[in-house]
Amino acid sequence: MTALQKIDLPHYPVMLPEVMAALAPLSGELFIDGTFGNGGYSRAILEADGAHLIAIDRDPNVAPRVADYEAQYGDRFEFFEGAFSDMAEAAGERKVNGIVLDIGVSSMQLDQAVRGFSFQKDGPLDMRMAQNGPSAADAVAHLSHGELAKIFQVYGEERRAKRCADFIVRAREVEPIVTTAQLADLMAQALGKSGKINPATRVFQALRIFVNDELGELYRALLAAEDILAPGGRLVVVAFHSLEDRIVKSFFRRRAGETKGQSRYMPEAQDTGPAASFTLPGRSALTASKTELSENVRSRSAKLRRAVRTDAPAWAEGDESLLPRAPSLADLARAMS
Repeated sequence: MTALQKIDLPHYPVMLPEVMAALAPLSGELFIDGTFGNGGYSRAILEADGAHLIAIDRDPNVAPRVADYEAQYGDRFEFFEGAFSDMAEAAGERKVNGIVLDIGVSSMQLDQAVRGFSFQKDGPLDMRMAQNGPSAADAVAHLSHGELAKIFQVYGEERRAKRCADFIVRAREVEPIVTTAQLADLMAQALGKSGKINPATRVFQALRIFVNDELGELYRALLAAEDILAPGGRLVVVAFHSLEDRIVKSFFRRRAGETKGQSRYMPEAQDTGPAASFTLPGRSALTASKTELSENVRSRSAKLRRAVRTDAPAWAEGDESLLPRAPSLADLARAMS
């Protein structure tokens, strides 16, 4: 039996052995699983020598599994319904010893057609993790051609973003685009069906990231983690595409005191910033093992980065330059008003 098979869940938690090695939970320590989902990381932490856990998720559909964990683990398990950027509220006055974040959409959400995350299953064009606020259908209906193109270009890294926006704007003048099948068919018309990647992949990714403010949530979560981790606390982030990983990598390196913009061709600059709030056990991201790659398709794009909190104060100011420039939910609210 492999390490992946030891947890009886519908979907494997990605890079579980590497996550647990980086968290290294001890009895009595307090951890946060900021992306509870199917509970894979949470179960592993709770079964590791008497650790305590706060699980966070903004998806109300996790309620049945939360109830199971409350019954099984008692007061060692707490659940907080909300975004993982709200982890300071979840922790209250407590400092925590470890935090794990598995960024992006879960397999559970992809598998539910009614949630509208997947172009492989016809359903409402929704994509909202918390099931409130504006949906992907609202974005497609109300944003301008330029705003849609920018979202596809930045969040989806779609090279033909303007063409995708062209097809959407023309199609919505004929009838509303309200299902995943409608949008997927439009993208097939716009981009063709050549290659291994479905032509709708990047546009769906971009809309999901936009509707859920995923990059903003990640950035705010990193700031919150810096604030609530105890000295020696471990922060572990598993990301699945370059936009997420770039933010985590840059945040970790800056908070570890590495000089911003320094090049190997330039003399070393004097560090005059705040004391390093993190140390980095390794500068390179970890990837899934060959065994996991053969068993767990979701792990193929996963990158794990980890950092350890020092006893220095949290930095007084953030750095929003880590976030790409693109339309926001405030722009969508304006367009809908």
